[in-house]
Formats: sequence, structure tokens, C-alpha cells
Amino acid sequence: MDTKKKIQRLAAWSIPVAFAVLALKYLAYHLTGSVALYSDALESIVNVIAAVAAWWAIRVSYMPADRNHPYGHHKAEYFSAVIEGVLIIVAALLIFNEAWHALRAPRLMEEPWLGLGINIAAGALNAIWATILIRVGRRDKSPALTADGKHIMTDVVTSAGVLVGLVASIVTGWAILDPLLAIIVALNILWQGWQVINSSVQGLMDVGTDIDETMNIRDIISTNAEGAIEVHDLKTRVAGRATFIEFHLVVAAEMSVGNAHIICDRIEDALRDQIDNAVVVIHVEPEDEAKLPPGTCAVPFA
Repeated sequence: MDTKKKIQRLAAWSIPVAFAVLALKYLAYHLTGSVALYSDALESIVNVIAAVAAWWAIRVSYMPADRNHPYGHHKAEYFSAVIEGVLIIVAALLIFNEAWHALRAPRLMEEPWLGLGINIAAGALNAIWATILIRVGRRDKSPALTADGKHIMTDVVTSAGVLVGLVASIVTGWAILDPLLAIIVALNILWQGWQVINSSVQGLMDVGTDIDETMNIRDIISTNAEGAIEVHDLKTRVAGRATFIEFHLVVAAEMSVGNAHIICDRIEDALRDQIDNAVVVIHVEPEDEAKLPPGTCAVPFA
């Protein structure tokens, strides 16, 4: 199965998985009346909406370039991640509201052990699915899958904390632990929502590759630029799965267009072989445009 179909299939399967987890968590809340479990179930509603948004964004991101979008639709996935971040924050505010009312009149849970057992099953399902989404999202550079997986994994950590706290509440008989746990959950959700939004905004603002990736790109260009004099003004930007790479290649003034084109093709092929979904733009310049002194070692970066 190719990468495109794999990512789209995972995004589609996220929807029924999110519904299944929501049903389990709501059942756990219904059995216990726990505000903390209510907050856990409420976050699962966000997961469902986020899964649908991610599925839509991934489908759009794979649409080919057209007249109105000559650089493609790669950034569509960032919009999904921003929507997910906003929904996370909304869920946190709703949890705060519910927890505030429960703090004023705390009460012990009903059918606590059965409800907690069901919530554990939902958490296990979430953990497995989040691991798959994060691994595939990072490997195939899908911001929507990665954001969805990170959000679900946050849900797993939150659920684990809630379970530990609720067991303590049952053992000690301190009913106030339930709404206090809900507030802690809400604070954690707010932090994760901010991280998701910030990461997506960076992508929408054409953030460059990280330092390790940039150095790797420089090495690839230098290794395959035999016959050129210099490379300068390297710029990169990441847009979803695509990595845009642009730089100036200085060649001898008397070099033919054909020979300069051969060098460019060699560099482009090497970059595309080693950088997934690389989009390369090379501006060829004569030697009087070099930024380093004459006689400098072959193909240095300026």
C-alpha cells in the first residue's frame, strides 16, 4: 500500500475508533456520575470532531496542484490541527465549568469499580491507536495524523491520572478529589491545546527545517554539486509533507546551459531521493555573483 492510501485509511479509521472510545467513556461516566470521568468523556467528543477534521484535511492535502494552488494543498493539514487545538481549549473550559459546580457539592461515585474498569479499556484502545498515528504521522510527515495522535496520547495520560486519583477517592472517601481531578485534567488539556495550535501556526508561517535537517540538505547539495563553484542563500520551508528547498548555484560564466542543467538535475535527484516530498528550486548564477573569494575550495556554502 502506498503512503497516500495508508495515511488516508488511518485517518478514516480514526473516526470509528474515536466513537468507540467516546461510547466507553460516556458509559463509565453514566455508571459513576464522576465529574473527572465526565471530563474524560468530554475530551473524547473533541477526539471525534478532530478525527473527522483530520480525515478531511488529509484528503484535501493530497489534491494535486491546480491553477489557484500552484504549490499544492499541503498546508490543509495545518488547518485541521488548528481546529483541533481550538476544540481542545473549548473542552477544557466546559470541564472547568462542570468541576466548579461539583466543588460546591462534592459526592461519592456510584458503581465506581465497574466504571473505572470500562475507562481502563477505553484508555488501552486509545494508547494503541495513538502510538500508531504518531509513528506513521512522523514517518510520513503528516501534521494532521501526528497532531491527532499526540492529542489522543494526552488523553491516555490524562485518563491514567484520573484513574489513580479516583481510586484514591474511593479508598479515602474524599469526594472532593473528583472535581479537583477534573480541574487538573482541564489544565493539562489547555496546555496541550496551546502546543497543538502553536505547532500548526508555525507551519502556516512557513517555518524552516530544523538544524539537523538543514545540515543534511547542505551536505547532500555539496556532495552532488561537482562542477559548480559555490552555493549560497539556501532557504527551506516545511508545508505539511512537503519540504521546499531553494538556493543559488554559482557556475563558471562560460559553462553552457546544458552542463549547468546536468548539475542541477543531479542535485535535485539526490535531494528527492533522501528528503521525502522535496520540492527543489535552483537559481543558477555566473561566477561574478559568488559571495566567497576566488580560489575558495570547491562548492562551499556562503
